[in-house]
Order: sequence, then C-alpha cells, then structure tokens
Amino acid sequence: TNVDEEDKAVFSDLDEDVRRKMEEACDLMLDQLDGKVGSGKSDEEGADETTVNGNVAVAEDEEVNSKEGIPVVNEQGELVSPAYSSSSVTDSVGTELTTALTDVAEIASDSSTAVATKKEKKKGRSVLFGATMGLAVAGWVYSGNIAFTALFTLMTALGQLEYYRMVMNAGIYPARRISVLGACATFVTALFAPDLHQIVLPVFSTWTMIWFLTMRRNITTISEIATTFTGMFYLGYIPSFWVRIRQLGADVVEPTRLKPLAKPLFERLGQNNLLSYLPKKIHYPITAGSNFIFWTWLCIAFSDVGGYFAGRKFGKTKLGAISPAAGKTSPNKTVEGVIGGCAFSLVLATLGAWIQKWPYWFVLGPIHGVTLALLGLVGDLTASMLKRDAGLKDFGDLIPEHGGIMDRVDSYIFTAPYGWLMCGYVIPALKKLAEARAAVGVVV
Repeated sequence: TNVDEEDKAVFSDLDEDVRRKMEEACDLMLDQLDGKVGSGKSDEEGADETTVNGNVAVAEDEEVNSKEGIPVVNEQGELVSPAYSSSSVTDSVGTELTTALTDVAEIASDSSTAVATKKEKKKGRSVLFGATMGLAVAGWVYSGNIAFTALFTLMTALGQLEYYRMVMNAGIYPARRISVLGACATFVTALFAPDLHQIVLPVFSTWTMIWFLTMRRNITTISEIATTFTGMFYLGYIPSFWVRIRQLGADVVEPTRLKPLAKPLFERLGQNNLLSYLPKKIHYPITAGSNFIFWTWLCIAFSDVGGYFAGRKFGKTKLGAISPAAGKTSPNKTVEGVIGGCAFSLVLATLGAWIQKWPYWFVLGPIHGVTLALLGLVGDLTASMLKRDAGLKDFGDLIPEHGGIMDRVDSYIFTAPYGWLMCGYVIPALKKLAEARAAVGVVV
C-alpha cells in the first residue's frame, strides 16, 4: 500500500491548525487520543504490517478510499478493528480538543480570579500596613532625641546585617562586626558628641585595616575591604546626619502655622514640662529639626507614591532612554514616573515650607521638593544596583510584604547630608537675609 495515500485517507480532513492545537492540548488528552486514534497513527507511520494482540494483519494492495479507514482482521479472518471514516476521527479529535481547551480555559479563569482576589487582599493589607507605619514613624520623629537615635541605631544594625548577608552570599567576607559597631557609633556620637561625629569613620576604618592585617591568615581582597568601608559609610555615617538634624532648634521652639490647631495639646503638655523618658537637657520633643524631618520624610514617601502611580498611568519613556545604566538597574522605571514623583514632592515641600514659615518659601519649597525626589531616586537606584548585582529581589523579609529594612530606607540615605545642609545652614542664612531686608523696609 502507498504510505502517502494511507496518510491522506486518515488525516485528509485535518488541517495544520487543528493538528497544532492537538499538540498544545496533549497534556490533557493524551490518554484519550492514544485509545481512539491509535490505528490511525499506525496508518500514518506507513506500516504495511500492523500488530494487534500479537497477530499480524496484512493490508490489501488496493487503492484506499480517500474517505475510509482500513478494517483490521487477524489470521482467522476475525474482525479486530472496523473500518472508520476520517470524518469520525476529526469529530472525535475535535470533541476532545474542545473539551480540553474548555477545561484549560476554566482552570485559567479560576486561577486568574484567585490571583486577582489575592492581589486585592494584599493591596488592602499593604495600604493598611503603610498607614500604620506612617503613624508610627510620625510618633518616632517626635519622640525625642534619645528614642529617635536608639531606634535609628537598631535599624542601622539590622540593615547592615541584611547588607553583609547579601555580600557573604556572593563569596565576599568583610569585617562585618567592626563595620556594624562603627556604624552604630556614628549615631551615638552624633547625639552625645556632635563635634566628634566626623572622626568616627576614620577611626573605625583604621581599626578595620589593623584587624585585616593582624587577624586574617590570608591576604585580604579589595572586595572585602571595599564592602567593609561601604557598610560603615553607606549605612552608618551618611544616615547618621538625621540625628544631627533632629537636634537643631532644641533650645528654641519655633511655632509653625499649625500651632493654633495643636494649641490644646501644647497647653496640656506645657512647653517646659519634661516627659518622663527624656533627659533634662531636652525640654520639648518638638524641635525645628523634628519638624524639618517630618515634612522631608513625608515628601520622600509621597515622591515614591507619586512616581509609582504616574509611571503606571502615563509611563511610556523608559528611564534607560536618558540613562542606560539607570534603565538597566531598574527597567520598570519611566521618565514620566520620575516627573510625577518630583511633582508630588514639590507640592508637599511647598506646603511644608509655608507651614514652617521658611523665608522665600514659594521658591525654597519647590527646590527642596524636587531635590528630595531626585536624591531619593538615587538612593533607590543604588539599592537596586546592589540587589541586581547580588541576584536578589529584596534585601530581606523582616517587614511583611515590604522586604527588609534596606528596602524601605534606601530613599532616605542620600537625602540626610542634604537635609543637614538645608536645615542647618541654608534656611538660617536665608532667615537672616529676610530679617535684614525687612529691617530696611524691603518686603519679603
């Protein structure tokens, strides 16, 4: 029998699309297809002799009807498999294919519904968790210098452990204990001995090199030295400037435009009354520095929120279009998202500048907001660069659904020295300028 004629007889009514769909659905219908079109497969393979239950049946040499299959008989002439038409195979296969595809669609639909429900629940929990964290952070900022520094030091230690765990997974072994101790020392020194704050990093860097030279059996690598110094500088010295900002204006409480709203609370506490957990040198937990930190952190947080929503709604131009390295570091970020984050931060910073009675608030506020958004983006991309190089999605899982400590504070690192410069020098200088102009009768 001609093999091509047999193939044509069995599959004459099946097009390539149906055959392709059969292959895609084979995981669900393989057993059924093996049972129903087994004889058809034998014909397709072009075998002149077909084995059925150990008996051999020889096909006739006559031309096969294009619409009929071949009946199979054994040596005794008993009918083993009746003749079938290609249309019946097509109908059978089509029925099985339809059933399989329907099952797949139902499973996919159920799965999509479950995932969507899970995402909605997760989103609701994330919003609630974020709001709770916001209130907790606000209470922390206004808790006083001791509580503020203590919690910040604890967060630094945990963040450094996440960082060094990531480094060690890459096969690099830094002097992590010295680094953690040095980072914590920068916060303590910033609170109790601000004049010595700048000397902490050089002292612990020297101690690190002495330890590498005396305690290691092998030569220390450049990577081990660099990651040790990076831990102290990036996660210790730089963010410790928030502690110094917190102390600014501790001797003089400068009322803001929100004081009339909070006046009942002020009268209840009393400006000169001491809270039980504060040392005597701190007369009031609300300082010019704490107000500055509150509004600054609020701007940074909402720049992330604004960037996220602006990027999802309007994002078309990838960040890589203007900065290839930044685009590869965070492929999902867009230029529109960055602009949206700057806009959110600008509005809040301008509002905060007006409330805090900054001089030239209508100019200084917008500049402050945009600068915070951009520096926050630098911190975010820096953390993403570290994680991408280490092959990690998050630094840790300490905070539910938000990752580790480092995943939450990355935008607040490089904004600390800028905040110290702004709150400690720029704003006071502009205040003096405004007072001088007011003294000569120039309207500010």
